[in-house]
Amino acid sequence: MASTVTQMEAPLKQKHPRGLYVLFFAEMWERFSYYGMRAILLLFLIDNIRGGMGLNEAEGAAIYGLYTASVYLLSLPGGWMADNILGQKKAIWYGGIVIMLGHIVLAIPAGSAIFYLGLALVALGTGLLKPNISSIVGELYPEGGARRDAAFSIFYMGINLGSFLGITVVGYLGQKIDWHMGFGAAAVGMFLGLIVFRYGSNKYLQGKGEPPVRAPQDTTAVATGSTNERIIGYGIIALMVAFLSILQITGAIDLTTAQGLAQGAGIIIVSVSFFYFIYILVAGGLTPEEKKRVGVLIVFFLAAALFWSGFEQAGSSLQIFAERHTERSIGGWVIPSSWFQNFNPFFILVFAPVLASLWVGLAHRNINPSTPVKFAIGLILLGLGFGVMVLAANNAVTGELVSPLFLTFTYLLHTLGELCLSPVGLSTYTKLAPKRYVSQLMGIWFVAASLGNLIAGLFAGNFDEENVQQMPALFNQVFLFAAGFGILLLLFYKPIKKWMGGIQ
Repeated sequence: MASTVTQMEAPLKQKHPRGLYVLFFAEMWERFSYYGMRAILLLFLIDNIRGGMGLNEAEGAAIYGLYTASVYLLSLPGGWMADNILGQKKAIWYGGIVIMLGHIVLAIPAGSAIFYLGLALVALGTGLLKPNISSIVGELYPEGGARRDAAFSIFYMGINLGSFLGITVVGYLGQKIDWHMGFGAAAVGMFLGLIVFRYGSNKYLQGKGEPPVRAPQDTTAVATGSTNERIIGYGIIALMVAFLSILQITGAIDLTTAQGLAQGAGIIIVSVSFFYFIYILVAGGLTPEEKKRVGVLIVFFLAAALFWSGFEQAGSSLQIFAERHTERSIGGWVIPSSWFQNFNPFFILVFAPVLASLWVGLAHRNINPSTPVKFAIGLILLGLGFGVMVLAANNAVTGELVSPLFLTFTYLLHTLGELCLSPVGLSTYTKLAPKRYVSQLMGIWFVAASLGNLIAGLFAGNFDEENVQQMPALFNQVFLFAAGFGILLLLFYKPIKKWMGGIQ
């Protein structure tokens, strides 16, 4: 979170603009709605006792993965709409309204078609809101440097405070009282976020996130000077469409089942990301220096996608492990399994200031780790967390409920890894992205989360209650991939740092 504070201490002592706190509370309530609903989503999908959907693990996890992936994947067109049409503030406002309507629809117990409509509305709204609220945070600090990093640390605490409150309130209402009451509570959270943003932005965000205004010279350049780039761009788009069409025709993508749709979505997400980076490098009109920085963003995109594919097991495989294999009784009361997801935001609120002080202290000694090193540390910590889960799974296969300390320590390691990677990524993407592509590339950052969420959902589909013997091997796979990629980043951090062009 505060892991990106790398400059001098003096800038950190300056007061932050009040607009930051408007964005803090707006994001806090939006994350209340998202993480609260996410905490009970998979449980609702596989529940066949209390009025849930009654799906099997594979189908439920695939739908969970599709939804959480769509939420972040739609950040890319959401960023484009803000950059080219609406501006960031209008995108946030309209996105919040659509999110609230989606949660209201989810609160209606009216069958699967209505439920999926609600999920679609929440995903569409989040795609508009999520990348653009982060972009305005960066816009408040045009000077960049340590104050921007510190601002993203504060903003990140808002995200996790909302997550903690959402999981606690929505998780309890959904699991202990009624699923749809939990979904309705998420709508209330988004409504509060809209109120905060509406009144706060009018006063404290004037001139920020406004609709784009093209200068006359830009119009002339588009009309006369960029014909070749546009032709190349159209060619790349046509190539992507042809590629996806071939996959569909040949049956490589099976869209007839939830699992097939999820697997097909994974191919689509990877394809869209690949072709977008090709487009921006070839036809984006970038300078050589900007192309190098985009190259760095590609590396960070891959690292982030791998990180989120493990981290987002919190709502899928780790949620199933908490529900079925973890001792949750205290006296005569059973803790809702969704509450285990609260370890993450709790640990963030506790350890963020600690890491903030650590990075500043290391910076004074000129030994503060560079951004690629922090990404590597985050991945290695993620891997170690799954190493703990290998031990827990080995105990669970004996049929005994395991100590909650296993999940507690796993979430601690994952949280420390997140503090090294996620806020660093938010800040770094706003700093390295060419100005005219900042919201789109912020959207790409969330597309990495989209891919990770999708993989997390598909992974959880392997947690068949009738074959628990496979759990240790599944967790071990994540341990090896995450730790291995982290070590690879450590080996190549110097050339990556050089391509950043002095931006830390």
